[in-house]
Amino acid sequence: MPFPDEETAREADRLTEPDWSAGVTMERAHSVRQEISNAMVGLKKEFYGKGPTEAKTYINDQYVFCVMKGGLTRNELTLIEKGEELLVRQYRLRFQEAMADATTESIERITGRQVLAYHSQIVFNPEHTVEFFVLDRPLS
Repeated sequence: MPFPDEETAREADRLTEPDWSAGVTMERAHSVRQEISNAMVGLKKEFYGKGPTEAKTYINDQYVFCVMKGGLTRNELTLIEKGEELLVRQYRLRFQEAMADATTESIERITGRQVLAYHSQIVFNPEHTVEFFVLDRPLS
């Protein structure tokens, strides 16, 4: 795994070090899945300003999926009510691209694996956000 630049390392610290689980339904027992859910909730709370109400991480071989419910900001909800789902989706996906280095760094720290690919998606009815990672090899 390449060494992250200082800004990426600081942003990854902000995702992985605090406990972001307050008020969020997610895994409680300490595990890799819980750590990933915590980091992805931290991403939404810290950098979007509002986090999800639920988060759950699934791992299958080298594939990691973190599914979150809730967390749209008031301005995003207003835009959606006005028929601007595409604009909100485009903004969210562009923001995730801007945060990709810190997001993948946090997953690499937690799993001890290199992230080969990362994708984010959001749907609105029902509201779900999915963070998807492909690792260089399965978790044991």
